[in-house]
Amino acid sequence: MTWNPIFPWWLVLIIALAVIGFVIWQLIAAPKGARRRGWAIRLVVVVLVMLACFRPGIGSQRAAVVERALDVFFVVDTSASIIAEDWDGTKPRLDGVKADVKALAEAHPGARFSLITFDSNVVQRLPLTTDTSALESSLDALRPEVTKYSSGSSVGGAAELLAKTLKKASEDSTPRARVVYYFGDGEQTSTKEPESFKESAQYVSGGGVFGYGTPEGGQMRETASSLATSTPDYIEYQGQPAKSVIDENNLNQIAQQLGVSYQHRDAGTTAQAAQVNAEETDTSRSNDVERAFELYWILLIAATLLLLIELWRTSRATAELAAAREGVERDEP
Repeated sequence: MTWNPIFPWWLVLIIALAVIGFVIWQLIAAPKGARRRGWAIRLVVVVLVMLACFRPGIGSQRAAVVERALDVFFVVDTSASIIAEDWDGTKPRLDGVKADVKALAEAHPGARFSLITFDSNVVQRLPLTTDTSALESSLDALRPEVTKYSSGSSVGGAAELLAKTLKKASEDSTPRARVVYYFGDGEQTSTKEPESFKESAQYVSGGGVFGYGTPEGGQMRETASSLATSTPDYIEYQGQPAKSVIDENNLNQIAQQLGVSYQHRDAGTTAQAAQVNAEETDTSRSNDVERAFELYWILLIAATLLLLIELWRTSRATAELAAAREGVERDEP
């Protein structure tokens, strides 16, 4: 049996003990009957999810592993304009960004990857890791900021965090090359001047700035929380559909500040990966390792089925309670 927790094992253990302890307390305090059964189901669900967080595996299989002394940083604009519908005709720009990030990751096998996103806030969503599945999961979950919370964004919003992250990576005892890829449309919606990426240039071995959008622009749908079920409306400005237009002047300035090339992206072309100096990656090595067959997905499926049972039970109880109240109201004089 192998274990590969999604967070440091001690952090997962602390969270697991706290949540399981709370559920057990509620289970003991609950009166006998349906409520106690409900807490028992919740306890099993929590245990399954916590076990899944440890990413258990069994058995092993030989898998080739390539390690390179290369760090790749993806910087992605997640402001509202990144879902303007002018990618490949009518698709959101974010679709193109996700496809390009995955393709560029494949172009750098064995590298460590990090994902930074920016809108009104700047977040490092993925610290440096060689786990490409973690990168893909982060990309699949990537959404633009919720529209009603947007307060304008700057195309240079990630400059400070990127510089700090690059500086920290440069302090690694093993010399490593560093590549930065920036993805955005260059649209500055903040009233302040864009921050400069010049501080990051000293740490960058290569990379690229990728621009998305068209001069004609694309409409954007409002972004709600992940719990919303209705189809969002298009964003309007002064009673007319708002459009986002690419600003290649800003994107070219960012490319100059980082010391990399600029590429305008469209669905009919391929994102060009940076050609990193071979001397900076000559510590690369290839070997074989044993990789376990992971079981976390089985645990999550079991937890989901139990949650569906609990949801059905709760819905039925709610319906019965509503019917009982309706009967009482009819019986009242």
